[in-house]
Amino acid sequence: MYKDYGGRPAVANINLHIGLGEFAFLVGPSGAGKSTLMRLLYREEVPTSGTVLIGGVDITRLQPGQVPLLRRRLGIVFQDYKLLPRQTVFDNVAYVLRALGVDKLDVARRVNSALCVVNLENKAHAYPDELSGGEQQRVGIARAIVNGPPVLLADEPTGNLDPSTSLEIVQLLERISQRGTTVLISTHDLFIVNALRRRVISLRQGEVVGDVDSGMYEVEAMVQSP
Repeated sequence: MYKDYGGRPAVANINLHIGLGEFAFLVGPSGAGKSTLMRLLYREEVPTSGTVLIGGVDITRLQPGQVPLLRRRLGIVFQDYKLLPRQTVFDNVAYVLRALGVDKLDVARRVNSALCVVNLENKAHAYPDELSGGEQQRVGIARAIVNGPPVLLADEPTGNLDPSTSLEIVQLLERISQRGTTVLISTHDLFIVNALRRRVISLRQGEVVGDVDSGMYEVEAMVQSP
């Protein structure tokens, strides 16, 4: 897979497979292509050449009207949370379900279940500005999993958090993976990657330079010249 912007390659020669229920980190310095690759996976971008398969479906061939259907099968967690400030925690998590026309009782059941997973069942009626950064990110995770997606993509989910809270958030994502969800986390956080020792996919200048099970974030390899 290849993606360029005005002739400048952002990612190139990407050939990866992430299996069902797998947990993996995508690492690399700023400008390595992590965010571009994540956007390609949730169809915010399309590759200049090559294919992107999610569940056996080539999402590069989707018509614009089909993209929302794809995103309903994906859970996406962002660095900046993207919560609705005037909506309660419950309503933020319920938003997608209501947009899908899910029955009111089923919405309540699913939202409460998702909030229990992230240990925020006692914050259902709070507003985002009443929460810590870590709690806001937990709301974002609850919103991402409330529809039971088989794939969860987390793009720098700990970028605005302190080290202790960052580790808690990634450990939560790891537990979600253990329930059968495929989880891919893009990060530049050496501490959490090295603490968990899971699969590590390393990018440098848009290309995969390492793919190791139970790996570490090898900073030296990231900064070497090609």
